[in-house]
Amino acid sequence: MTAPKINLREPQTLVRAVLGLLLTANLVAAIIAFHLIGESPADLNAQLTASRVAFRAAQQHLNRTKSLAHNVDVSRDQGNIFLASYMTARRRYSSALGSEINKLAEASGMKVGVINSTLPDPIEGSEDMDSLTITASFVGSYAQLVKFVNLLDRSPRFLLIDTFQVEPQPKGDILNATVKMNAFLKDDKETAQ
Repeated sequence: MTAPKINLREPQTLVRAVLGLLLTANLVAAIIAFHLIGESPADLNAQLTASRVAFRAAQQHLNRTKSLAHNVDVSRDQGNIFLASYMTARRRYSSALGSEINKLAEASGMKVGVINSTLPDPIEGSEDMDSLTITASFVGSYAQLVKFVNLLDRSPRFLLIDTFQVEPQPKGDILNATVKMNAFLKDDKETAQ
């Protein structure tokens, strides 16, 4: 059996071809209209809602990160100001700390005895800071001792009292005091004092 020949000039063939073309166009339009291919409006709304939630979360995360970065910058600046203000320059620590202790003792009325200090010891975790221990002896009254401690607490040098020993003298209200303090040193290039 042979296939019949199609004659494109016949009106029946042309009508069938046009109807087939229109049917195909209608099927394509129905697929697009009813979202049989692709996402439905409900899916698109869900995606839009999820995108908005993710955007808000990302915006909050960005704001928190900006706030933390600002806090880190402020902390770094305040730390640098603290180090420049209260740390003693390594190059001249001996004279600076000795004169500070003498000045405080004189202002409080205490008599200074012996002042000894250890060699600077590097602080673990810091490349440019050292600590040292200063031991100083004083003689004075209880009121003078209290005044000395208050002045030491307000000193522009960062001096921490480690131990404090007080012994009364056999006569009167005079006390012998021995104070062990820790001082901190910073590289000269970054310290103005």
